[in-house]
Amino acid sequence: MIQIDWKKLQTCILTGALVMTASVALVPLTPAIAQVRTLPDFTDLVEQVGPSVVNIRTLEKSSPAPEPGSANEEQMLEFLRRFGLPIPNLPRQAPRQNQPQPQEEDQPRGVGSGFILSSDGLIMTNAHVVDGADEVLVTLTDKREFKAKIIGTDKRSDIALVKIAATGLPAVKVGDLSRLKVGEWVMAIGSPFGLENTVTAGIVSAKQRDTGDYLSFIQTDVAINPGNSGGPLINMRGEVIGINSQIYSRSGGSMGISFAIPMDEAVRVSEQLRVSGRVSRGRIGVRIDQVTKEVAEAIGLGKPLGALVRSVEADSPAEKAGVEAGDIITKFEGKAVEKSSDLPRMVGETKPGSHSSLTVFRRGAYKVLSVTIAEIEADKPAEKPADKAIKPPSSSVGQVLGLAVSELTEAQKKELKVKGGVRVEFATEAAARAGIREGDVIVQIANVEVANIKEFEVAVSKLDKSKPVNVLLRRGEWAQYAVIRLTR
Repeated sequence: MIQIDWKKLQTCILTGALVMTASVALVPLTPAIAQVRTLPDFTDLVEQVGPSVVNIRTLEKSSPAPEPGSANEEQMLEFLRRFGLPIPNLPRQAPRQNQPQPQEEDQPRGVGSGFILSSDGLIMTNAHVVDGADEVLVTLTDKREFKAKIIGTDKRSDIALVKIAATGLPAVKVGDLSRLKVGEWVMAIGSPFGLENTVTAGIVSAKQRDTGDYLSFIQTDVAINPGNSGGPLINMRGEVIGINSQIYSRSGGSMGISFAIPMDEAVRVSEQLRVSGRVSRGRIGVRIDQVTKEVAEAIGLGKPLGALVRSVEADSPAEKAGVEAGDIITKFEGKAVEKSSDLPRMVGETKPGSHSSLTVFRRGAYKVLSVTIAEIEADKPAEKPADKAIKPPSSSVGQVLGLAVSELTEAQKKELKVKGGVRVEFATEAAARAGIREGDVIVQIANVEVANIKEFEVAVSKLDKSKPVNVLLRRGEWAQYAVIRLTR
């Protein structure tokens, strides 16, 4: 029988020095258990950062409803006359002399949040909070209200900078994103559904979550609702690490998945907005896609990394640098492009006019190209090339792959902007299973360029039929890889 001194045991438990195990043995308290005993207290953070958070209301101009006997009534009467319908006897109003024109009225448009970036009145928020507003009103925690001037907005990053006429304001501290860890506690302050200075908390669920072309977001489980947009995401050191921007929701309310714009990106954007009122981003003029594991293995790249160039814009920096459809861009300025979404961010952050290097994987080898960065412009809709009848004789050599092909005409080469290739007349068996279809233009097979049927036949004759065959093809303006497996 085990003898226990209950008074000593009680003292140990109350002081947190010991805990009981299932076998009644006494063991020291581990750090993990100690951490559970000390849940975070956000009260000091709220007092510290709360005064820097603002409520933002937006207004828009709207014309008042017309009075009886106005233009709307005349339009109704004209409608009745035109279709031969009976016209009712409407009471006539005596014309008013010098009747004033109806004045536009300010109507509430939306509610959001923001935070003070500098003591002289610069405030950061989301672009969608102030977009289309005729008037922006900022309310501080001390209930002072100011009309704000929009310094600039950037829809691509969803960042906006506004300014109020005030000084000596409590500005936030910007945190270091390199210290941010998944699982750490964070807090949000904002105006969900117009409820000012609402505090919610949670943890960082993921970093660098891809949901946009130019941003990777911080994902959290902090309760974020409409009206929180533009408010700060705060770490336990009282530093702003992000701007609450988006939520995943089926109902419009919080479902435990929210996204914040990383503060380092927000600061870069705000600096350009402050100086010029707009954001300048670089571009090289390519359409890109992910590199799949199957394609990477088939073309000899090994791992699925980089950005697959599906098309190159005419007269773009990429075309001038020699980038071709089907290239895999693996590095930009010596930095690895791990996934396709990395490339637009890398190029976008580069100053237009700069000379940069691109490393591309082409036909089994790496090639370094020099490109001059241009400034980004509005996307142009891709024009689908018109189909034309093709009359040259087809080749049956490719039937081992399930393909029949024909020569390209000079007009088709010019239209597709290719030096050569062969057109797929029909695809069956292995080729059809790989997704190849009539009208596709094959420009490369097994990392070998094919400019015409003769070169296509030579390339096919040298294939190892026991291995997957990678085919680079053009479909309209798009380039893509297909992998033909001859053995099933």
